[in-house]
Amino acid sequence: MLSVKQKVNTIKDVKKHTKDTGSAGVQIALLSRQINELQTHLKKNRKDNHSRRGLLKMVSDRKKFLSYLAKKDKKEYDKVVKKLGLKNKA
Repeated sequence: MLSVKQKVNTIKDVKKHTKDTGSAGVQIALLSRQINELQTHLKKNRKDNHSRRGLLKMVSDRKKFLSYLAKKDKKEYDKVVKKLGLKNKA
């Protein structure tokens, strides 16, 4: 789980305007941050299958957001992928 401070810092990096908290880019950034946190947890706790299932769900959700953003706004997609260091698939 991300703290409020971590969420605010993550949103600050990707937001489009001052009140942007729910755009696809912000959602992708938050999911990426949570995925990274959960990956480090799973490296220490290999048998935690409940968290592994949550990780797979988050990866799936992020993939859906990325494909949506690639269809709607290619420039924004490229910007978010570059900023987060994700693989560019579109």
